[in-house]
Amino acid sequence: MKKIKERLYNETLTVSIIALILGLITGGILIFLIGENPFDAYAKLFKGGLSGIKRIGNTFATATPLILTGLGAAFGFRTGLFNIGLGGQMLIGGVVATTVALKVNAPKAVVVPLAVLLALIAGALWAIIPGFFKARFNVHEVVSTIMMNWIAYWSVYYYVPAYLKGEYLETESRTIPQNASLKVEWLTKLFKNSYINIGIFIAIAAVIIIAFILDRTTLGFELKTVGFNRHAAEYGGINVNRSIIIVMAISWALAGLAGATLYIGNASNLQIGVLPSQGFDGIAVALLGANSPWGVFASALFFGILYSGKGFMSGATHVPPEIADTIIAVIIYFAATSVLIKNIIEKIKKTFKGKSMGKAKNYEIPQTGEGAGV
Repeated sequence: MKKIKERLYNETLTVSIIALILGLITGGILIFLIGENPFDAYAKLFKGGLSGIKRIGNTFATATPLILTGLGAAFGFRTGLFNIGLGGQMLIGGVVATTVALKVNAPKAVVVPLAVLLALIAGALWAIIPGFFKARFNVHEVVSTIMMNWIAYWSVYYYVPAYLKGEYLETESRTIPQNASLKVEWLTKLFKNSYINIGIFIAIAAVIIIAFILDRTTLGFELKTVGFNRHAAEYGGINVNRSIIIVMAISWALAGLAGATLYIGNASNLQIGVLPSQGFDGIAVALLGANSPWGVFASALFFGILYSGKGFMSGATHVPPEIADTIIAVIIYFAATSVLIKNIIEKIKKTFKGKSMGKAKNYEIPQTGEGAGV
């Protein structure tokens, strides 16, 4: 069993690396076609995300909500569910965290943990409706989560101007006070006034917890079994409906947590009319990370570098920032076609194996004993 796990891990890691390389090659071709040097552009891109402690801090901050939404998506994939409603779940977590930040007048040590906890709970509770319909009527989660996205979008669209309206604009909430922000002075100073915040530690803790649940607990085994074969799991005595609701609650809770890290961490207020792009990007992070918690962490950091560095690349060269978005899209495409890449790898292996077998057949083993001609 351990050898099988290692083989599967190596295969998925290989596919992710190939997808990454193909995406960068395709991006390099696009950069070359517009008359720029791909190597110089990539050097500027990575320099923009990694050169200097401040840029590294911004990369970590950018990656934080992506780690959490990627975990939410990956957790669903590993257990057989496709959560495409991460953006709406982020909004729900974000609006709850923002409400606590603006309405609760208490010290930072009280407000911040309360905002984060309630955002997590709100995300989990948002899973009740699609979870019930999936478990009771087998309504596909793609349909229900897309609809929940728009329910969240329009609910926030009404709620913010009505109850959290800013001083000058109705399209955004009031500014988050310092005592309710995830930004802390010592961390800000350490990273030279970047917008990194304690959300990165929340994200790392979430990675460790999800990895432990999936790989070290009976619950994780049951959830993965349901993902592999729902009917076999039910035959084996696993409560499938309960497992589905648990998966949705955990996946949604992670997205709600991502909303808190975005709106009271990276940002300073909540704007209406915007569905967070990190929700859909989290799906890409999960695919590139091969649905592994630590793979998601590494993938989110890579995406953070791309997002942080594309502005610097655009300013230092004539390469438009949209090229970086195109590179990300191509990487997603290749990661999504992992089955095709696996088939190509298997064909190459069989070809080389066939050639080596052919050489072995042509090699004559010297005879010994009778009839050896000795």
